[in-house]
Order: sequence, then structure tokens, then C-alpha cells
Amino acid sequence: MTALAHELVAAAAHLAGLGLSPGSSGNISARDGNRVLVTPTGTDLAALDPRNLSVLDLDGGHLDGPAPSKEYPLHLAFYRREHATRAVVHLHSRHAAAASCRAPWSERSALPPLTPYFVMRVGQTPLLPYAPPGDPDQASGLELLAFPCRAALLQNHGPVVAGTSLRGATEAAIEVEEASALYLLLGDQPVRHLTPAEATALARKYGTYWEPDTPPQP
Repeated sequence: MTALAHELVAAAAHLAGLGLSPGSSGNISARDGNRVLVTPTGTDLAALDPRNLSVLDLDGGHLDGPAPSKEYPLHLAFYRREHATRAVVHLHSRHAAAASCRAPWSERSALPPLTPYFVMRVGQTPLLPYAPPGDPDQASGLELLAFPCRAALLQNHGPVVAGTSLRGATEAAIEVEEASALYLLLGDQPVRHLTPAEATALARKYGTYWEPDTPPQP
């Protein structure tokens, strides 16, 4: 677990250095078997100590370390949804948080397929209805979603992103922020989205999820 703890701290510092985790916002976790390392509550992602991380089991039992982030149920929901998930990142990054305040682009993705990289690195990203931070019912809603996803926007809150590695989850979280910034920049202008066939082909090739039968909301 020591090497994983150092990798988690490095990923957190990278995201903080990009300005995606203001103040003590945001949290990261990484899974090793049936144990999960989670950033402690109220900590600055730029100043973590690998010797001082929370350790949970997959049911949320506190095994070691300080109290975990109150958002840990969201992390565990992703681990339980897909066994291949090895890391989860939750941020309050500015553009993704702003996008979470808008109506979703479609039922299965708050953000449209504007670029290949959003589909390749993230895939469909549903908007979860508003709940207070740390609400276990919101995590249950994520876990029970009837369609696959590795990212979501929490309404009026920000993004939560999963990956099969810490690097993958970190890169996907950055891509959600970039896709959200582009979405907001374009506003209500007429734009070209990737076609359903284009998005589906990319998702299949790169191992993400995009449902071709989800029309945009009017």
C-alpha cells in the first residue's frame, strides 16, 4: 500500500497544481484489493502525507488512519459498480461545477460529445440530481444507475470520475474540466457534435461508454 499511497499523493498534488482543487476541496481514492485509500476530510490536495491517509473497506468500514472525506460513499459506489475501477477523483473544478448547474445535454450525459478526447478518456457522464455533500442516497443512486458510466456530474457541485488506474482517473478528471469549459464557451451557438456512430466507435475502441440511442434534450 505504501507505493500506492505515494502515487495517490502525487496525483492529488498534480490536480491541485493545475488549479482544479481550490482550498480544501476535492478528494481522491485508490483501491488495492478490498482496501481503499481515501484522502482525509478537510485536507488540501496539495499538502497530503502518504503516511496519513484514511483506509476503508468496500463497505465503508474505517480500518485505519484519520476520518475519510465525507464524499467516500461516492467513491465506494464506483468501486462496487465496476470491479476494474482502481481510482476515483472528485473535484470542484470551476468549469465542470458550472456545467453541473445547467440542464443536462441528454439523459445519459450532462456533456455532449464535442471532441474525440472526451469520449475516448471519459465517455457518457450523467448528471446526478442535487444532494447535500456526502449524502449516501446520492451514492446509492450512482451505484444503481441502469447504464454504464465512469464519470458523473453532481448537480450544483462538480465532477466525480473513475478510472482503471490513478493516472487514468486523473487524466479523465482533467478531460471533464476541459470538455466542460468548451461546452460553456460555445454557449447556445449552433455546433457540430460527434455523430452517434463516431462517438460509439471511439468508445468501443478505447474502452469507454457511449450510448448511441440517447437523443439530446429539446
